[in-house]
Amino acid sequence: MGLFLLIAVGLISFAVQWRFKSKFKTYSEIGLLSGLSGKEIAEKMLADHGIADVEIISVEGQLTDHYNPQNKTVNLSPEVYHGKSVASAAVAAHECGHAVQHAKAYSWLQFRSSMVPVVSLASNLIQWTLFIGVMIMVFSGNPYVLAIGVAALALVTLFSFITLPVEFDASRRALAWLDTSGASITNASEHEQAKDALWWAAMTYVIAALGSLATLVYYASMLLGNRRD
Repeated sequence: MGLFLLIAVGLISFAVQWRFKSKFKTYSEIGLLSGLSGKEIAEKMLADHGIADVEIISVEGQLTDHYNPQNKTVNLSPEVYHGKSVASAAVAAHECGHAVQHAKAYSWLQFRSSMVPVVSLASNLIQWTLFIGVMIMVFSGNPYVLAIGVAALALVTLFSFITLPVEFDASRRALAWLDTSGASITNASEHEQAKDALWWAAMTYVIAALGSLATLVYYASMLLGNRRD
């Protein structure tokens, strides 16, 4: 059952990722009537929220956009930073949504940020404890290494679910600002396209969380099955 769930979530994840990239590519080719770049949109959104201590920088890569609460930077990929498309507007506003969360001490973002150090450690543990733990349990019957891996995976899974309200709220803030900013940023049609792009982006986080949960169920069932034996 656990393996079937893992395969099913994997297939759904592939489909969602493909759909998201397809949407992003489509909306990247639709230029904004306002002619504003992602950088300019980010600057305006931060200014409209009275945020003056956040730097907007360009980072290498594709879909590498993120907000760093440690050094207060909105990091935009070159395509978004320089782009003047619906996709650039949506992503830039979303990442600034995280900056607004930080400025307003949004509780879920604070909770998520506080978990980062321990989740980073747990992620490193997972890389070897699950595989080695299964091997040790199969050949010696000792379940303790696998149990450590399952515990670490449970923490990472919890983190992935805590990420969901953070991401959905950032998109909500972005869309609300794009809506109230009026045609100076996006018109009605562009706003709906930005909303669609952010919805599919959010779905990738949902699927990632479900994928982590499916993996947890798979390894936990192995661990519990060994204990019953």
